[in-house]
Amino acid sequence: MSFIEIFPKARESLAVVYGEVNGYWMTLLAFFAGMGLIALIDFLVPSYENPHEMKYMDCEQKKKAIPDDKKLMRMGVFSALAIAIHNFPEGLATFMAAVKDPTLGISIAIAIAIHNIPEGIAVSVPVYYATKSRTKALIYSSLSGLAEPVGALIGFFLLKHLISDAAFGMVFAAVAGIMVYISLDELLPTAEEYGEHHVAISGLIAGMVIMAISLVMFA
Repeated sequence: MSFIEIFPKARESLAVVYGEVNGYWMTLLAFFAGMGLIALIDFLVPSYENPHEMKYMDCEQKKKAIPDDKKLMRMGVFSALAIAIHNFPEGLATFMAAVKDPTLGISIAIAIAIHNIPEGIAVSVPVYYATKSRTKALIYSSLSGLAEPVGALIGFFLLKHLISDAAFGMVFAAVAGIMVYISLDELLPTAEEYGEHHVAISGLIAGMVIMAISLVMFA
């Protein structure tokens, strides 16, 4: 969706403002700027608290590990904070996309929602094991996700008057970069962590096929 749908729309919008060649360059710059933004956030969040950097213990390590409630709670809280920081620009980007093209906005919202599932688990599991409370685990994971509608609200109240072809193009290209980075940095490695390489690749290709068909059907 990033390469087939979002990137071309960004290029089209920026070409109207800057011309074909300069618009293409602006699209590329915004695309990699989106990647850079998420990469910078990952870099600024300490690796221990960053859910993107969590390493899974092998079976022997798990057997020897002694649960530390305070440490688990700290991990859950910082994971929620890190995810909230990641989610804010995603909410803003989804809002901008939905204003420009509701169908595309829905597609982006679904893709980001799927991406948020493992992030919610990364928050709720340590909080649950630290507090033994499903309610607290749900609250913390939900609060981390609320950063996205907050980003959308800020976009609505502060940016709706600044929306133009140039703004849409830049945001669309940045969204494409953000989603590609998330896929390569988090989703695909996590899929391979829990399953075989070829199973993960098969899921990747199946996802591409499903998105391709949906884009054609709702074009």
